[in-house]
Amino acid sequence: AFQENEIKLLTAEIERLKNFGCLGVSPSLEGLRDENAKLKYRLNFLQKSLQEERSKPAKSMININSCLQEIFGAAIQAAYPDLENPPLVVTPSQQPKFGDYQCNSAMGITQILLKTKEQKVSPREIAEKISKNIPANKCIEKVEIAGPGFINVHLRKDFVSKQLSSLLMNGVQPPAVGKRKKVVVDFSSPNIAKEMHVGHLRSTIIGESMCRLFEFAGYDVLRLNHLGDWGTQFGMLIAHLQDKFPDYLTVSPPIGDLQAFYKESKRRFDTEEEFKKRAYQCVVLLQSKNPDFIKAWELICDVSRKEFQKIYNCLDITLIERGESFYHEMMKDIVKEFEDKGFVQVDDGRKIVFVPGFPVPLTIMKSDGGYTYDTSDLAALKHRLCEEKADILIYVVDSGQSVHLQTVFAAGQMIGWYDPKVIRVAHAAFGVVLGEDKKKFKTRSGDTVRLIDLLEEGLKRAMDKLKDKERDKVLTAEELKAAQTSVAFGCIKYADLSHNRLNDYVFSFDKMLDDRGNTAAYLLYAFTRIRAIARLANIDEQMLRKAAREEVLILDHEKEWKLGKCILRFPEILQKILEDLLLHTLCDYLYELATTFTEFYDNCYCVEKDRQSGQIVKVNMWRLLLCEATATIMAKGFDILGIKPVQRM
Repeated sequence: AFQENEIKLLTAEIERLKNFGCLGVSPSLEGLRDENAKLKYRLNFLQKSLQEERSKPAKSMININSCLQEIFGAAIQAAYPDLENPPLVVTPSQQPKFGDYQCNSAMGITQILLKTKEQKVSPREIAEKISKNIPANKCIEKVEIAGPGFINVHLRKDFVSKQLSSLLMNGVQPPAVGKRKKVVVDFSSPNIAKEMHVGHLRSTIIGESMCRLFEFAGYDVLRLNHLGDWGTQFGMLIAHLQDKFPDYLTVSPPIGDLQAFYKESKRRFDTEEEFKKRAYQCVVLLQSKNPDFIKAWELICDVSRKEFQKIYNCLDITLIERGESFYHEMMKDIVKEFEDKGFVQVDDGRKIVFVPGFPVPLTIMKSDGGYTYDTSDLAALKHRLCEEKADILIYVVDSGQSVHLQTVFAAGQMIGWYDPKVIRVAHAAFGVVLGEDKKKFKTRSGDTVRLIDLLEEGLKRAMDKLKDKERDKVLTAEELKAAQTSVAFGCIKYADLSHNRLNDYVFSFDKMLDDRGNTAAYLLYAFTRIRAIARLANIDEQMLRKAAREEVLILDHEKEWKLGKCILRFPEILQKILEDLLLHTLCDYLYELATTFTEFYDNCYCVEKDRQSGQIVKVNMWRLLLCEATATIMAKGFDILGIKPVQRM
């Protein structure tokens, strides 16, 4: 703005000097020429500088809610300078008659004044005082006071239009989040020698989406898979491997079904006393790093790893494996550290640690000298905090582990590994997956549902749905296959992410594949329709980019205005999720955006055609740009959720 103003002043000054020269008033024409040349040089420099500044992509999208909070924060401070931490409540308005946003701080301030200063002031009077102190800004057109003291905020149309143009020219930029931080996310975490089942689905999907969000926001994200790859169960697995494949050291054993292999070894462990003794000996030899037993352990881990990777490939999941074995060597130091600081008590040979506020102690060493999950989780916590230097540490683990994890976190604070005011350690808990009978999701025989079977069933059902809609008649084989995987895996992910993760949710293929309502099927179809509007009007990407630079987005129609504001709420939605880690908010927003777009499209012609010939007679380019802005936000939303849209469906 400063550069633009200086350009105007310089242009006027050059014009003035020209007139001076023409009128022959100045005795020193040479001096005038020098001054004129300097001004022209300065003008060229500024114009070039401004052009470069404008062509740079914006570092972040403006969070309108945050802007309004700053404005009203300043207004409240000016109106009531003596108030400490006054309430600051700014929310989008639910109805157009109440403006675009509302500031609802007046009621809270009334209560504070009554309690702290014994002043009885009406909320409306407070709202008026706040309104009078609103500083000069670029986004508010006007404010109105309604009811008992709500401040209704009307945004400036040129401000909203400029933000939409910026979005179209610079792409979707992340919300401003301040300093770049290191985030460690622990998710998925299946157990070696056991197949991934439906219980692993939620951690895997939720964790992946959280990582994508933090990465988009510019954080340095470490995605960790805390595999269950160490422990006493490996004794029985290695003993069974030795019996079944005695030449395993020279010939790779063909373990086809690791789940059956695990069950066989468990049955023998429970019924054969001699086998049980040998299994315990195998554990000792494994933990003492005997090469033959390490080789057996690695073979078993590799078979599992390949099975897990098939699922991760299907769902497009990226993880760094760092299982319990990674922390094994650190565990003796953990026990020593707690002992040195006087936190350890001995109970019947066990070494335990009581953490204030938690009734059940952590067992950090068993009576036989072995370590436990408590020891391993403490070692992992310390490594992530002290070696990885995490600023934010998120555990995407089911709600059943809540007390255990909170105890581990509290132990980390107690021993001084981190200060919760500086480092955020959070348990992103989630509920269980239920069948349509509202009981734990099982197969008909009562077994846990294998995740690979679930994904294959999803692919079959998605193809059936596409064929029911006769998509196989209009799509190429390649397009049909892409639509099938997009719908199948997109619907499974979205069904999970669209529910509040804290609640249990009912798994239903029929509901998730329904192309009506808040489902991935509906949103993916809506997205392909939006993308097709410009294509069917013969408007290519280059033409849209040119229009974005040159066109002013007119937002005169109420549906254009509603859609424009909805598009620009994206950064505040992401900001909220970064704070509370509840991804269903993004799903709700994408559904609202899609339905708001439908209202706009039904009421505002983007492409006008001759009714008789069907020929295009007019393209309303600013409306096509609103279509493009909607699709751009939806695409980024899908990307964060791990959903892959297709061009044709």
